[in-house]
Amino acid sequence: MSGFSLEDLVAILRARSTASADNSYTRSLLDGGPALIARKVGEEATETIIAALGDDTDAVRDEAADLLYHLLVLLEVKGVELKDVLAELERRTSQSGLDEKAAR
Repeated sequence: MSGFSLEDLVAILRARSTASADNSYTRSLLDGGPALIARKVGEEATETIIAALGDDTDAVRDEAADLLYHLLVLLEVKGVELKDVLAELERRTSQSGLDEKAAR
């Protein structure tokens, strides 16, 4: 397994956000704003679901990668730090999932 992490991807997204939209898909998404990026997250989530209903595990992997990328771009445009999302997940996993859900 590689040492690549979601934090590494965030750093790459931030570096690419300074490029021109002609040279960077990330920049073009950021220029499109939250609504465009949210639609892309929805599209990738749907494609992940469709892949999950099939038998091609490579397709699930590929669509999950697309979904994670677009979700990280959405977090970036909304100013939500990945570390804060991870902290929330850590908080939630300190209790049973059913208890956490009931508390919402």
